[in-house]
Amino acid sequence: MDEVRTHTALHVVKGAVVKVLGEGAKWTASTYVKGKRGVLTVKFDRKPTPEEVREIERLANEKIRENAPVKVYELPREEAEKCFGEDMYDLFPVPSEVKTLKVVVIEGWNVNACNKEHTRTTGEIGAIKIRKVRFRRSKELLEISFDVL
Repeated sequence: MDEVRTHTALHVVKGAVVKVLGEGAKWTASTYVKGKRGVLTVKFDRKPTPEEVREIERLANEKIRENAPVKVYELPREEAEKCFGEDMYDLFPVPSEVKTLKVVVIEGWNVNACNKEHTRTTGEIGAIKIRKVRFRRSKELLEISFDVL
């Protein structure tokens, strides 16, 4: 269950990252989940300020406390692309042979094609604590490590 909570937390953190840092941070380069530890890596052009990092954590936890529904739609790829557009994708492509997509939607917060298991609501996550932020200038990658509490 820890990894399901942590995986859902990735979507919540991603939504908060985009709210704080803007659309320039919307492309996920990679994700990592092990137990209660998660790492979200997004394409971005700078290291966020400590204030921005605190705001990302605050907004993520506010969304968790809101106990918002986490909806998962399983749709033919063509239909999913019509409904959600390119915003559901990340920098790593979904192989072309995948004809049915699962799309995770936290209304007004995050939309992502994702084949993992998720909680039914954001409240089931518990809380998150951002542990470390690392900016890799040469690759323009921002890594945000967090724990699910």
